[in-house]
Amino acid sequence: MIKYNRILVSRIFGVLFLALLVLTGSTHLGELSGGLLFLLGAVLVGLGAIGRLWCSLYINGYKNAAVIDQGPYSMSRNPLYFFSLLGASGIGFATETWTLGIVITAGFLLMYPYVIRHEEEFLAASFGEAYRTYCAKTPRFFPDPRLLKEPESYTVDPKMFRRSIGDALWFIWGLGLLAVIHGLHATGAVRPWLKLP
Repeated sequence: MIKYNRILVSRIFGVLFLALLVLTGSTHLGELSGGLLFLLGAVLVGLGAIGRLWCSLYINGYKNAAVIDQGPYSMSRNPLYFFSLLGASGIGFATETWTLGIVITAGFLLMYPYVIRHEEEFLAASFGEAYRTYCAKTPRFFPDPRLLKEPESYTVDPKMFRRSIGDALWFIWGLGLLAVIHGLHATGAVRPWLKLP
């Protein structure tokens, strides 16, 4: 139920965000500061996409079968959400506005603790002491790279991983969509109603 609601909310937010992008522009567009904001966004999007793929290697096929405590899950109990935060924030800053970058980051940080708390309740009920032990030694959200542990090899379900690639690529496709919207604004094909700092 929570997963469905989170996905529904994310899709609604995506449509509203797209409309907002078409109707607003940046006061930094065409300036060095705008380029630097886009670069910051692109770096965050890249880290988010790669991180989500890394998480998918470890969780696909195992998510409801065992406590995953290897790879990115050895550094954080919620690395998939951490990397999603990087990707979403990156899209916000790639709009070349501080405003949307900060608003998206804040919105994510307000929404996801609720999602994480409910998922942790489900995992504690499913895996009991094994999950409580994992929680005691692994940070909830922000990864601690000193805790990284990876096996020599790991079996991955290729079909499930292939589906996960699409999830990670949404951030990169978002950058392409931003470039199209910036082009529409630059050519005057679409005039923004409001310019954001």
